[in-house]
Amino acid sequence: MTQAWNPVDYQEKGSFVPVLGEPLLDLLAPMAGMRVLDVGCGDGALTWKIIEKGATVVGIDASEEMVQAARARGIDAVCVSACDMVFDGEFDAAFSNAALHWMTENPARVLRNIAGALKPGGRFVAEMGGEGNILRIREAERIALQRRQLDLDVLAPKFFPSAETYKAMLEAAGLVVSQMTLFNRKTRLPDGVAGWLKVFSTGVLSALQNDDIPAFLQEVEALARPYLTDEQGWFADYVRLRFVAVKQ
Repeated sequence: MTQAWNPVDYQEKGSFVPVLGEPLLDLLAPMAGMRVLDVGCGDGALTWKIIEKGATVVGIDASEEMVQAARARGIDAVCVSACDMVFDGEFDAAFSNAALHWMTENPARVLRNIAGALKPGGRFVAEMGGEGNILRIREAERIALQRRQLDLDVLAPKFFPSAETYKAMLEAAGLVVSQMTLFNRKTRLPDGVAGWLKVFSTGVLSALQNDDIPAFLQEVEALARPYLTDEQGWFADYVRLRFVAVKQ
């Protein structure tokens, strides 16, 4: 199954993603005259902030629904997989927030394509899920799915690399890492894990019988509750990998 994106649900329940990605803009430092490729632009919420700084941006995303939402903001967005995009040395910088870990088919090819899109000296500024990201959420999902003879890694594969692994991959693609940080980011979930799953785990939910989805969500929350709740309520166990790399 593949993840499906609903722009309305994303804006209502996933709006924290671009908000928490805003510190990346300081690393990108967009300005007038800069041409930027936004890899996995989604609905364009963060892309538009780059444009507001004066840069020219092309956004790409594999979800037609999200591309349409980005275009509705006035963004030049193209529906194409990062595995299949073809740009030849035309961008001063590439940018990506919370998208690279969804690109599981061929992560090395994604990086080669991004490097190919950059001019010599161009920067790649990005943040993604890193090693240990949403570990407790996925453990709970995995157990609930196993009870149904289903495999989480088939239904919802993710790529959450260690800093060492991804640094080596960036270097193999011809990019020199100038900074890289792996850090925990406890992220509040006002609608609990069940609300999070409805937006970020549609590949799993679409594999279930409709009348089983409420029971599945309850099971996952029961399994995750001891680890992902505190006095303030639910949170996600995010671990983020943030980096800047430069094309040689």
